[in-house]
Amino acid sequence: MSNQSILRITRELGEIQRGSDLSLAVACRDIDVRHVRALIIGPPDTPYEFGFFEFAVKFTRDYPTKAPSVTAITTNSGRTRFNPNIYAGGRVCLSILGTWRGERGEEWSSAQGLESILISIQSLMSGNPYENEPGFEDAKSDYDKKNQQLYVEKIRHETLRISVIERLEDYLGIERNKVAGVTAYNAEEEYQSGAVESPFEPFKDLCKRRFLWYYTSYMASIDTEMAKHKTSARFEKMPFEGPGNAMEGVFDYPSLKARMEVIFDKLNQEALGWATEGLAAVKKESGIASNLQRQFEQIIENYRKNHDAVALDLELVDKNPFVWRLVLFGRPMTNLDGGMFGILIHLSPKFPDVLPRVKLEVPLFHHRVSPAGVLCYDASRKDDMRSHIEAIIEAMEDESPAYDPRTLVNPEAAKLFWGTADDKKIYNRRLRRSVQDSIE
Repeated sequence: MSNQSILRITRELGEIQRGSDLSLAVACRDIDVRHVRALIIGPPDTPYEFGFFEFAVKFTRDYPTKAPSVTAITTNSGRTRFNPNIYAGGRVCLSILGTWRGERGEEWSSAQGLESILISIQSLMSGNPYENEPGFEDAKSDYDKKNQQLYVEKIRHETLRISVIERLEDYLGIERNKVAGVTAYNAEEEYQSGAVESPFEPFKDLCKRRFLWYYTSYMASIDTEMAKHKTSARFEKMPFEGPGNAMEGVFDYPSLKARMEVIFDKLNQEALGWATEGLAAVKKESGIASNLQRQFEQIIENYRKNHDAVALDLELVDKNPFVWRLVLFGRPMTNLDGGMFGILIHLSPKFPDVLPRVKLEVPLFHHRVSPAGVLCYDASRKDDMRSHIEAIIEAMEDESPAYDPRTLVNPEAAKLFWGTADDKKIYNRRLRRSVQDSIE
């Protein structure tokens, strides 16, 4: 591969990684930029909502003259077709990739790149994927209208089961029913023992953090669908699904709900466990312990010098540099006025590869705070705790945010915030009430 191609790919990877699009992520092993992993988070208000869909992208020496090849990885080991254009075997049919005949002007050009490919794939994940199948674009019969709804319903179930639950169970070593003779837990044991090569899992921490963000949305979807589908009712086969390239299965929302709850508890336990791991790292005088202690001291000094900018206290819980407690005081003349918000920040000994878990001690009725108190924020510099503190404060204080459904982790609060004028008044009243609760 020419240096020009490598530089082009490297630049594109960097642009996506530094970008503000919370629905796309890319990674590669070390300096092997020819083989890239990409993660697309399913768009809101679709059956793919907040699902984690992974793809393998392989660039040839002819890039960007020729498009890379793209293979879907999230396929339930080749058994599940998530879209008419995303096959169970991993094939992704798109004119931009040259894997499907398209209209003139839709084919690949060197002006396009990895981001445009990922956005094109994401566009397939629509509210009505049934119409993506050629010949069914304008299906209007009662039969097709019924199938459209049935197709959406089974995709929603399998998005939760396969792309979210099974992915997180694998990450956390949670044992489930045996698949292909081995459980997720046993597979993890094999990797740790060296029996097989350790898997490349660049999105593990990202998916864990996003699961905590979207947990309320996942559970709300499960509760809604559980009332509509009888347990063990079989999925309907679509007219374009064939042997080995279909989405087969049964509805089982009670099981999905129970498994979601186990994952949520396990993730919270994992973060709490970092405190003990951190103290061990302090005793060993590890580099990360010293680094976090130094960052803490520098942040304290910075806010002392700039005390007029924001009112806060920051301390180490039990003098542990892996557990920070931030107390943010609401600014006068804002909706947070008079509030005192305790925020716990748990850090992993693997920071910054593993990012902090941030949770309010008293949940706040706020579109960026989940009912469990999980705060949704995104720091621009992942390795700099000052950047994290600034992003936390910004997420809490921003009273005129741009609408981005990927950052709305309290669906009830978000619906009121972006609703009618009367809805916004209700939101403000409930926020003010929870602000008062923060100081009682």
